[in-house]
Amino acid sequence: VQLVESGGGLVQAGGSLRLSCVASGRTFSRYDMGWFRQAPGKEREFVATIKWNAGSTYYADSVKGRFTISRDNAKNTVYLQMNSLKPEDTAVYYCAADLYVGGTHYLPNQYDYWGQGTQVTVSS
Repeated sequence: VQLVESGGGLVQAGGSLRLSCVASGRTFSRYDMGWFRQAPGKEREFVATIKWNAGSTYYADSVKGRFTISRDNAKNTVYLQMNSLKPEDTAVYYCAADLYVGGTHYLPNQYDYWGQGTQVTVSS
C-alpha cells in the first residue's frame, strides 16, 4: 500500500485546510485509516481515525469539533478537513493505514503503512 498526502500549506490562525491522502491498491476499503501529526521536537501524535466502512470516527481531544475525517472508498481517498486552525496545529501531517480493523487504534505503532507527510503551518 502506498499513501500520498496533499493539501498542506501556510494558513493564518482561524483559517481552514483540507488534507487528502490517496492510497494505491484495491483493498483500501478494508483498512481503517488514520491521521497523525508531528511537530518539531515532539513525538508523533494521533489526530483522527475512521473505520474501514466509514461507520465510526474518533478524534484527539485537541482537534475535536474543529477537524473532520472522512473517506471515499470509491476514490481510495481519506480526507482531513481542518477548521479554526491554531498555531499549535502546526506540524507535518501523516496519513496511515491500519490493516487490523478489529479494534480502534490510536498509537503510531499500530498502523502498518504511512505516507510521506504534508506540512501544515498556521501563523498567528
